[in-house]
Amino acid sequence: MEARRAMAAPALKFDESVGYPSAMPRPIRATIRASALRHNLKLAREAAGQAKLWAVLKANAYGHGLERAALALAEADGYAVLDFQEAARLRLAGVTKPILMLEGFFRPLDVNLLFKYDLTPVIHNAEQVELLRHLDFPSALDLYLKVNSGMNRLGFGVDAVRVQYNALRLLPGVREITLMTHFADAEGEEGIVGQLRWFEELVRGLEAPRSLANSAALLRFKEAREGWARPGLMLYGCSPFADWSAADIGLRPAMTLASELIAVQELAPGERVGYGFGFEAKEPMTIGVVACGYADGYPRHAPTGTPVLVKDRRSRVVGRVSMDMLCVDITDVEEAYIGTPVTLWGENLPAEEVAAAAGTVAYELLCALAPRVPVHEEP
Repeated sequence: MEARRAMAAPALKFDESVGYPSAMPRPIRATIRASALRHNLKLAREAAGQAKLWAVLKANAYGHGLERAALALAEADGYAVLDFQEAARLRLAGVTKPILMLEGFFRPLDVNLLFKYDLTPVIHNAEQVELLRHLDFPSALDLYLKVNSGMNRLGFGVDAVRVQYNALRLLPGVREITLMTHFADAEGEEGIVGQLRWFEELVRGLEAPRSLANSAALLRFKEAREGWARPGLMLYGCSPFADWSAADIGLRPAMTLASELIAVQELAPGERVGYGFGFEAKEPMTIGVVACGYADGYPRHAPTGTPVLVKDRRSRVVGRVSMDMLCVDITDVEEAYIGTPVTLWGENLPAEEVAAAAGTVAYELLCALAPRVPVHEEP
């Protein structure tokens, strides 16, 4: 096989003011496209009809950066987060829109933060209700009441929904209560019919706004599009469906994880690759080593065959993923050499496809992006 030529490495310049090289030698980076976030929000808005939208920003906006995503998704009606640190960061960044706390509050001390940052908590257990009953409200508070319609994670079931709703309704500091539930299989065969029917039974006679739809339900079920929808995954350009791709829906990936080849190895038949010798060449092969590993957020359990793009040509991972590197087959990519770009997921390679090959979901890939990976922002 022809030897692959290495690209000349750029000279590093030392920045004495900060004490580290100003040109980072490791080529991996994630590119976040604000235009894709805006586009995906527009699609969510079109699907929602008259419903308002909480843009879900939990888990550092699914790995895209909390403040960065909030700015790009500024046309949402509000933001949904998980913890008070996220909420505080949004307020300190100048966000004035409503913020929904998806798990409510966890300790009595948290309650003061609801008022300090003007937050809307999800109430899902009796302890939270009891704490509010003994609270001297400094200002009015909107609440969400979580209804357990069958997923059996958070929320009130048949014996408690009406009791707790009425208890909250009697509190003079409570302004509006929204009834909320979460569908377990909106993207799957079960759908939402059973859960929605049970939810309607549980809340019959309670006059209150509703929040029902996540991304899958918003895209698939018209009957769930009322009140406030809570799109998450679709905003970041991934499809929640196994048989309906992001491209089919019209979504654009907001994150692309890319790196470069940092070494090339020629293998003879019988030679093996990586820890545990997890891959053996059956014929002469050329292997490229990519500067990306599980410490960067790439799934360690991704098997041989997981797709990658090498200089925009489809290839595959071979052998076991290491902490800082993984190997790819470049036998048929003759123009590949040290410095050739490699896309791990994102533009032209959906994260859902990579996740499926690795036996996981796109949520995990996006959220697992490591802090050590440099992020490049595009408008």
